[in-house]
Amino acid sequence: MKIAVIDMGTNTFHLLIVDVNYQDYKIVYREKTAVKIGKGGISHGLITAEAQERAIATVSDFKLEINRHEITNVYATATSAIRNARNGMELLDRIKHATGVSAKIISGREEAEYIYFGVTQALKIGSRPALIMDIGGGSIEFIIANDRDILWLRSFEIGGQRLVDKYHENDPITEEEIRDLEAYLFENLQELFDKCAEFQPNTLVGSSGTFDTISDIYQIQNGITCDEDVTEFPFSFDRFEPIFYEVIAKTREERLKMPGMSPMRVDMIVVAFVLIKFVVDSIDIKAMRISAYALKEGVLLKTIDSLKKDKILRPGVN
Repeated sequence: MKIAVIDMGTNTFHLLIVDVNYQDYKIVYREKTAVKIGKGGISHGLITAEAQERAIATVSDFKLEINRHEITNVYATATSAIRNARNGMELLDRIKHATGVSAKIISGREEAEYIYFGVTQALKIGSRPALIMDIGGGSIEFIIANDRDILWLRSFEIGGQRLVDKYHENDPITEEEIRDLEAYLFENLQELFDKCAEFQPNTLVGSSGTFDTISDIYQIQNGITCDEDVTEFPFSFDRFEPIFYEVIAKTREERLKMPGMSPMRVDMIVVAFVLIKFVVDSIDIKAMRISAYALKEGVLLKTIDSLKKDKILRPGVN
């Protein structure tokens, strides 16, 4: 059977169309669109009228593709921008009326759990704890975990679009803005640092947008190519600082010209880089890995598990 998974993120909407059976699954179609529903309103707890129209148009396009595959089972989730906006439910109601797609708002904790399931499907963390980090437009998820267990997790509502609104007025970003941003992070991420002191992870596992772009830049700079079906993207930690300093010194126009830079990420990537470097320096990270799987893959895996439990997927039938 085929199912569709939609991730309505603050910056990007994702669609996965997957052929599943009891033993395995295959992603047959994927699409992502920079909807930026947090732009212009997230710091005020609202989704603007313009952002709502972009969201409805994108899900409508997704639904056309879903219909082409004759899929009736659609699993859609909405995250930080929608769960925190005063008009978030209004937007989901409008999307359902326009497209028939009903989305579930997931909590920050659920979001972090889905990310863990996605990342651990993509790569082996090992027995030693690692720090998983996912930077969204509305929230940032941190998970300290190994292959067997989640040791601690938390979602912080201080994602990329919120940080841009607060600390990235000038372009290139100024040293004063970086200092103010770091002071804000120091104040708001104390629980993270306390838990890292307790569990002592020394590997950072990054997932989703910003980390994907970091790997894309790294691959082009080093003449590396990888198969599009890989589950862990190439990266060498010793290249993080050189790329960091190159990115934060540039204007938006200059960043767009960087080979490997995603136009979807160009506006948030500076504050995201500052965030990553601050975390890396604060907890003495020694290695960085980049997962090709994140929230949407975690939702997919959990959905498949539920279909098995409900006996919708059965051995030898699907």
